[in-house]
Amino acid sequence: MFAILLASLMTLAPTLPPAPAPAWRTPFENDPAGNTTATYTECIAYYQKLAAAYPQHLHLAEAGPTDAGQPLHEVVLSADGDADPASTRRKNRRILFIQNGIHPGEPEGIDASMMLARDLLQQKSWQKLLANVTVVIVPVYNIDGMLNRNATTRVNQNGPAAYGFRGNARHLDLNRDYIKQESRNARSFAALFQKWQPDIFVETHTSNGADYQYTMTLIATQHSKLAPALGTYLQRQLLPALYKSMKQKKWPMTPYVDFEGPTPESGLQAFLESPRYSTGYAALFNTIGFMPETHMLKAFAPRVHSTYDFLKTMLETVGQQSAALAAARAAAAADMAAQTTFPLTWALDDSQHETVQFRGYEASHKPSEVSGQPRLYYNRAAPFTRPVKYFNTFKPTTTASRPTAYLIPKAWGEVAETLRRNGATLEPLAHDVTVPVEVYHFEEFKTTPKAFEGHYVHSQVRLRTTTETTTFHQGDFAVYLDAAAPSRYLMETLEPQATDSFFAWGFFDSVLQQKEHFSDYVFEDLAADLLRRDPALRQRLEQLKAANAAFAANGPAQLEWVYLNSAYHEAGHNRYPVARWLGTGRVQ
Repeated sequence: MFAILLASLMTLAPTLPPAPAPAWRTPFENDPAGNTTATYTECIAYYQKLAAAYPQHLHLAEAGPTDAGQPLHEVVLSADGDADPASTRRKNRRILFIQNGIHPGEPEGIDASMMLARDLLQQKSWQKLLANVTVVIVPVYNIDGMLNRNATTRVNQNGPAAYGFRGNARHLDLNRDYIKQESRNARSFAALFQKWQPDIFVETHTSNGADYQYTMTLIATQHSKLAPALGTYLQRQLLPALYKSMKQKKWPMTPYVDFEGPTPESGLQAFLESPRYSTGYAALFNTIGFMPETHMLKAFAPRVHSTYDFLKTMLETVGQQSAALAAARAAAAADMAAQTTFPLTWALDDSQHETVQFRGYEASHKPSEVSGQPRLYYNRAAPFTRPVKYFNTFKPTTTASRPTAYLIPKAWGEVAETLRRNGATLEPLAHDVTVPVEVYHFEEFKTTPKAFEGHYVHSQVRLRTTTETTTFHQGDFAVYLDAAAPSRYLMETLEPQATDSFFAWGFFDSVLQQKEHFSDYVFEDLAADLLRRDPALRQRLEQLKAANAAFAANGPAQLEWVYLNSAYHEAGHNRYPVARWLGTGRVQ
């Protein structure tokens, strides 16, 4: 059995790139054991050295602040040194955006990108890969976490010897910060992403979870969420090419190993990346996103080399499919401009599945030496390859129609600033206007009982919609969802029902609290008078009492109900301050 397994591993051994000159070896390459990842200082110094030696092809710049106080860096690799996005697009070049170190304890992409950038510059035969693709690299996104170097926090992981920490300087997981953008890192990233508007976005990671034979697994943007042309291109052209090329490079891949049952054989489930995650954010702008996830239990060296080969494969494939990718994105942009209904929440469609040949290890249970209770283990002496169901389709569960514009009071400046940062155009009203608008009122929602990334996140939002004639003031903002607008981004942030809306993340929590109330003994007489003068209100109260015995026995609850349904109840309580305008032209 061991001989068979060894022969299998030798068959899968990758072909490594030619050894670089000693002066250009990275810290990873200088370690004979292949168990060292670059420090932040070493990483940036390496790119500075490349920029000085190859200014005709590599541009290095600071791209904004981070919470650590160190600048985010932008590395641009191009055939002719062109680092201008508009010029790059005029030359009909695709843009591949690679981001590393969002979780610095998962550092393979940091080292792989250093090596890839060097080889693209130094190996003459490789420079043709930049003929119609420009590569943008963020060497390290979570600089804060990379500076917090240790050897213990990735307890499930096999190397490297030391690495960074998952959280940033504010203890935020930056891969949950793409919509709320509380960190300076995320704000600088958004500006850089909007500047380049890439065709493909890749963010490098290391997995957690089950044990299996693969070194590389892959999360791709959920195709159901993309515009039809883009989702079809992803499924039929891009993904098959990536899987085929990686297999040829001796790195067979599988979709990211996520499952509901006890082991992967129970069926793999695609990862639904809502916009809080990098690939979910990218999808809002018709950018196809990928998270290559190397397997935590494989040694660090093969994890780095597989990441290197994946990034090279992506560059090769984007170049080969340049025209098809451009056509799919153009069709997606046209679809979005014409789209009238947008999905806001999704659920797995378990009536549909694909089948993948999965390379795993037999799993079983044995007594735990800690508790004595049965514990799961995977037997690496018992590898298998067998068909496994892969559930890779999601269906929308909540939708909303596209308004002509959202109207946002200028008091909500943080919201306005975030929208602008992400490509939205806000037009201040030139004068006061009174117009009919759709207004949401919060009827019910669930809130997480524990803090999640600094917030108590809302979900399962139930709204009551009214049409109200409302006055908006000079300087309030109109955000039009015209053909040029990032409509999907606007819908998924400003519709409170959406999974990662600004409401879900607590941007509007102040409207959920009453600012005025009543004294029972005072309001009793007012409430009685209200019911005498409004028979319809009295009838509604009696119907509620008849339908709910507990309510009928609760005097304070009935008094509260009368108050909430009276003119004394403040209009702003539970009223969403962003209004939907359905008119034509411009608000006047």
